Amino acid sequence: MPLSAIQCRKIIQRGRELLDAGSATQAARAFRQAIAADPACSEAYHGLISALRDAGQLEQAIGAALAFTAIAPADPSAHAALSISLQAAGHTGEAQTAAARARLLEWKTLLKPAAQPDQSE
Repeated sequence: MPLSAIQCRKIIQRGRELLDAGSATQAARAFRQAIAADPACSEAYHGLISALRDAGQLEQAIGAALAFTAIAPADPSAHAALSISLQAAGHTGEAQTAAARARLLEWKTLLKPAAQPDQSE
């Protein structure tokens, strides 16, 4: 049975609490549970990536960040999370590429023209 949005938020909150308490491995489990319930939940991906980095599981953090960029390719924060994880693992060139992608996506968001008002009235 799928989890409700409220249940999913509670799992994410529990993951944050575990992460704040220094239980990164347990936090990662909670965030994975939230992602299983809602595969498009960016907040759960951010939590998972942070928890994996904190646990020293840098290659898994990169894998989670890559999965995040696959489900949210236009989200600058997904590419920024990938960049941070790559940098932490010592993959400087790839980290710079991911950071550049994040900046480009952010600029596109900022420069997107506002919707034009309907002038047919």
